[in-house]
Amino acid sequence: MTTEQWHKLGPVETLRRQPLQQIVLGELRIALSYADGKFGAIAGTCLHDGGPLGEGTLENDCVVCPWHGYAFHRHTGQCCTETTGAVPCFHLKEEGGDLYLALEPATPVVPSARPPHPLARDPERAPGPLRVVGVSTTIMNRQHPRFSTSDYLLEIALAHAREQGGAETRLLTLNELNFRACEGYYSKGAETCTWPCTITQQDADDQMQQLYEALIFWGDVVLVATPIRWGAPSSLYFKMAERMNCIQNQITVANRVLIRNKVAAFIITGGQDNIQAVAGQLLMFFGELGFQFPQFPFIAHSRGWTAEDMDTNVAQVRASAELRDGSCALAGRCLALAGALLRADQPAASTERGGRKAHPI
Repeated sequence: MTTEQWHKLGPVETLRRQPLQQIVLGELRIALSYADGKFGAIAGTCLHDGGPLGEGTLENDCVVCPWHGYAFHRHTGQCCTETTGAVPCFHLKEEGGDLYLALEPATPVVPSARPPHPLARDPERAPGPLRVVGVSTTIMNRQHPRFSTSDYLLEIALAHAREQGGAETRLLTLNELNFRACEGYYSKGAETCTWPCTITQQDADDQMQQLYEALIFWGDVVLVATPIRWGAPSSLYFKMAERMNCIQNQITVANRVLIRNKVAAFIITGGQDNIQAVAGQLLMFFGELGFQFPQFPFIAHSRGWTAEDMDTNVAQVRASAELRDGSCALAGRCLALAGALLRADQPAASTERGGRKAHPI
């Protein structure tokens, strides 16, 4: 190597004070580490999603990315968290009390052999009848389940969609799914909230994938049922919603809309009031994801703030023909809108001039 190929990073005594630091030399980013009396230098851009390795942490001779926890050996660049993949490493030398970096990498980048995640595919609707996903957000003891008024009305709506609307249906009960809470990657930076969700990519046992599959790739309609808990949707709803931030974030960071021509509606019941506030939160969030709503997009029931006799509340819901009819009508309105959206999205028949209908964004 010639002298011109080396870049002076600075005094050795100064650089060794930091176990790990990100060095930026124009477009070149280096994760410079110091441990056990030795410096190490590897490329400072994570293979997984471009995170700044030098801003992470040093653990057992591995540089851990601050974005999603992928790690690379600080001398060789080999991935420590997967069996394949490596970032380039760089030669270093000490001369006259200063540390120098060879600007040409000593080793090449080795892409990860990890196959693309199944959720990374483009959303495409498979041919077939309309499809309705019911999502129960009620929390209860799994071994000794109780009666849920919101689940009861959701089941009526799904049955109507099947038997009268000719739709296929799925019921996802969040209480039966094991999925981790959002771990706040978005708080580090918008680009760190990825699609598919980083948790889903890293944890094969995280069952949030079932919800992603159903809402983005399978269903045309989603019916969300929630109880009212202190004037708000259930905590399981919020746990789900926080994990769905990765869907909305694709719009802002990648201009990619994952929800198209899909309809959402809601079933809200509770022993206290505040129905409008609960519905407002649901409508705002699902609207931000890209869902559309039928006229009168929710049904609800509450006996008010002072009604503490919940056994009476359950009996009242079970006996209410109005609520049963309302559930069926809600399902019918959703199917009508979903069908209209899908028909409008079909290419126009060819004309003499070969014209085709523009595909909406």
